[in-house]
Amino acid sequence: MPSFDAVLEPNKVEIRNAVDNTAKEITTRFDFKGTAAAIEYKDKDGLIELRGDSDFQIEQVTQVLVDKLTKRKVELTYFDRSGKIEKMGGDKVKQTWKVKAGIESDLAKKIVGQIKASKLKVQAAIQGDTVRVTGKNRDDLQTAIALLKKEVADTPLTYSNFRD
Repeated sequence: MPSFDAVLEPNKVEIRNAVDNTAKEITTRFDFKGTAAAIEYKDKDGLIELRGDSDFQIEQVTQVLVDKLTKRKVELTYFDRSGKIEKMGGDKVKQTWKVKAGIESDLAKKIVGQIKASKLKVQAAIQGDTVRVTGKNRDDLQTAIALLKKEVADTPLTYSNFRD
């Protein structure tokens, strides 16, 4: 039976490159000379840590990072940027972004609900942090992908493991 998986998987190589380019720009820019401005990508934890001397400097580093990410076509919705700017020792501050990977259970339930409500001849099942959609023919699956692209437009889902 044909099937595909709907997953939320960012391109970690592009994220790493954007963070590295941001770090390089921070070291060469005049307004960051002699400051604690820095950025670090912790791939195993799925975190990006921005450091600086003040809230304003964190915002500047954020602008540079967002610019580098958009040039590399990495969706900003892959990141949970709601982390507060917190004080470190002395007058230094940091902010942590979390890189989202895997579909959360609320979103997975929403996807399954959308597919069931559409009355398509496909079944959706939550499997860990992915949603597997199966159907009798390929056309129904392609219709389901089009439906998900339209209905869940605020999340950059990717569709993998397409099998006949």
